[in-house]
Parts: sequence; structure tokens; C-alpha cells
Amino acid sequence: MEEMLREYFPILIFAAVAIGLGLVFILAAVVLAVRKPDPEKVSAYECGFNAFDDARMKFDVRFYLVSILFIIFDLEIAFLFPWAVAFKDVSMVGFWSMMVFLAVLTIGFAYEWKKGALEWE
Repeated sequence: MEEMLREYFPILIFAAVAIGLGLVFILAAVVLAVRKPDPEKVSAYECGFNAFDDARMKFDVRFYLVSILFIIFDLEIAFLFPWAVAFKDVSMVGFWSMMVFLAVLTIGFAYEWKKGALEWE
């Protein structure tokens, strides 16, 4: 039992240091922070423009298109990194399934590009 506790001791030290450092940073921010908020800073701001009207009003669809683009490329990176790390061990089925995945994402990107989602006035 004592040997097992000795093996976990570095993990406990690491956790204690991490928690202690987190508390120190939080307390430093509370103590040292400036408490004179600017009216512009505390004003309501959402979706790229000030909240000035009813919540049910229409606004530009390009905000949604940009978020979809972000999700597309975020997913691409999330799947591409592990695949690239294990590339030596991936079979041909794994290789071609990733190529199909990348082709679908490329088609989606080309479609949004053609529709003008990347162009702003």
C-alpha cells in the first residue's frame, strides 16, 4: 500500500501546485483589478452589434455562416491531428475515409465561398 501511495505522490504534488497557483492568480486578480468599469464596457453587446431593439428582429445570416465555417474547420483539425499522428499505423481504409472526410469539408467550404459567406461589406 505504501509503495502505491509513493507512486501517486508526484501527482498529488502536481495537483496541489496547480490548485495553489490557480487560487493565487484568482486572488491577485481580485485584489489588483481596477474597479472603475467604463459605461461602454458594461453595455450589452451581442452578435456583432449593440442590443438596441427587440430580440426577435432580423439580422444578417452571415453571422451564422461564419460560425458554421468555424465549426467545419474546428472539426477538421480535431479529426486531422490524431489521424496525422497515427498515420504510419493507419490502413488504406483509414486513409481513404479521411480523404472522403476532407473532400466533403472542401466541398462545403467551396459552396460557402461561392455563396459569398467570406465577403463582408
